[in-house]
Amino acid sequence: MMKRIALAASLVLALAACQDDNLSRGSTRHLVPIPATTMALMSTKGMSKEDPILIRAYKKESELEIWKRGSNGKYALLKSYPVCRWSGQLGPKNREGDRQVPEGFYTVTPAQMNPNSNFYLSFDTGYPNALDRSMGRSGGDIMVHGSCSSRGCFAMTDQNVAEIYAIAREALGAGQRGFQFQSYPFRMTAENLAKHRLDPNIAFWKNLKEGADAFEVTKDEVRVAAGRGRYEFNIDPEAASVVAQKRAQDEQEVAELVAKGEKPIKLVYHDGDTHESFRTALANVSGVTDTRLGYVSRTEGISSGPRVVALNDTGKEAPEAPPTALAFASMREVPVPQAETRAAVTQQTAPVAAAAAAPASGETPFYKKMFGGVADLFSTSSAQPVAETVQVAPVAPVSKMSPTAKPVPQKRAQAGTAVKVANAN
Repeated sequence: MMKRIALAASLVLALAACQDDNLSRGSTRHLVPIPATTMALMSTKGMSKEDPILIRAYKKESELEIWKRGSNGKYALLKSYPVCRWSGQLGPKNREGDRQVPEGFYTVTPAQMNPNSNFYLSFDTGYPNALDRSMGRSGGDIMVHGSCSSRGCFAMTDQNVAEIYAIAREALGAGQRGFQFQSYPFRMTAENLAKHRLDPNIAFWKNLKEGADAFEVTKDEVRVAAGRGRYEFNIDPEAASVVAQKRAQDEQEVAELVAKGEKPIKLVYHDGDTHESFRTALANVSGVTDTRLGYVSRTEGISSGPRVVALNDTGKEAPEAPPTALAFASMREVPVPQAETRAAVTQQTAPVAAAAAAPASGETPFYKKMFGGVADLFSTSSAQPVAETVQVAPVAPVSKMSPTAKPVPQKRAQAGTAVKVANAN
């Protein structure tokens, strides 16, 4: 009977994730001071507990950062915290019950702080904001809270949320009217943007990057408005020029990564993820209460992280390449006459590789027109890898694969056939 009661209680907690019903009224844990080590860290960085804060969160990296404004009036990173659990996939929250963690720019006021949370302590992120509402996005009660259970929230563990709550409490208590909460799908690096360039959310993510760039250049809270289905950022002209330069530099870096062969991908999560530091600990734990983490739920599928799906040029899942002839031979433990194969294939493909590398007389290669400064990535030195790729194309004689099979005459491949096989592989 007791086991059934415990199971029912666990189920209620799992279903009620991110919905605070003030079950802990009367607790004083919201008054716990900021840890001495964190106070010492503030001191070394020229900050005080009364200085305003700003929070940035990243879903893919499962990290949450607290930034504080120092004596110079600029925000600087105080401390990073691992996220124990977030749910859903990369991308914005659109409706109630989709388990998505919102992405965007939000404001947390003193009224959104909850000292009586089901999940130790919490604060409401402010979803939906003006842009969310203008786009018909629904839902609410999206929190940063304790425990390690999420249904659209950032679950930080009881221990970490106590520290985060205390830092926010002191800043708001000192007069900050509300702190900005920036939520991103991932860190807005050129590599991440190149990898996710074919995602349906890429236009929205580039809009988020505008705000991220503005903050990273100015180190000040970004002034945000909603308009025309996107975020509008109010930046002074001098800073706007530097932000534009950063954006152009990042776009050039993305183009270079693509030119070098960075493949588009999609990350598919079972249901969100956890920070790497928690992965092993959570692999075999579910539906229990841990004294350090708080309530832990739905850990299935996070032990190995997301599934990486390769995409083709249309953004669809790319089919796996068929095994090469060499792979087939290896599977059957049949030796391939490497010396003979290398000599024959090199003789067949060398003229083709040279022809492919040399453009028509007087004509500018297409890649120089498109990529300009990164044209060296497509220099004539790429001819050698083409020949090397084709070397695995010839199939071992059938007589060696089956003693009873009739010998098949080996027909010398044409150069055009060799290139076709190379492209197929």
